[in-house]
Formats: sequence, structure tokens, C-alpha cells
Amino acid sequence: MKCISVYTDNFELFSDIFEQVVESQLEENEEKEVEGVTISHSGEAPDHYLERMSQKPEVVVMRDKSRGLTILQHGNVFEILIPEAEGAAALQ
Repeated sequence: MKCISVYTDNFELFSDIFEQVVESQLEENEEKEVEGVTISHSGEAPDHYLERMSQKPEVVVMRDKSRGLTILQHGNVFEILIPEAEGAAALQ
């Protein structure tokens, strides 16, 4: 899964820029600023990462079922996990 990190703890701001973040064409380890918020392509998350993180009480798990995306919120970061098929399509 491709992982895009969004460095904010402001859910409203995250919601406002979510579409731009998902549609961004970032290379691995590339950082970019969207409306004053730093985002980065954090590389590939191993399959067990989602399972491990979702078991932690301080992590909020959200899903965008229409696109198969999973969003983790913890601390001052949101992580958008994009399945391989979607990630590959987004890169083209």
C-alpha cells in the first residue's frame, strides 16, 4: 500500500485538502505543501501495518469505501493508505 502522510491534527483542514492530497503525483519520499500543510509520500506500508496500527487505542481509523482508501489519524498526522492498484493508477 502506498502511504501518504499529511502533517496536521486539524480534521477540518485535512478534509478540505483531502482530494488534492489523494490526487497529488508525489514520488516516494517527496514532500510538498498544500494550503500550508506538509504532505509526503512515505513509501510503501507493509500489509501488517494497518492491522497493527488499528489495534492501538490512540489511532482513529477511517475508510473511503468507494475508493478502497484507509485513513489513519494519530498524533499530529493523518496517513492515507492507498491499495497498490489505486496507487499504480494514480501514478499514471
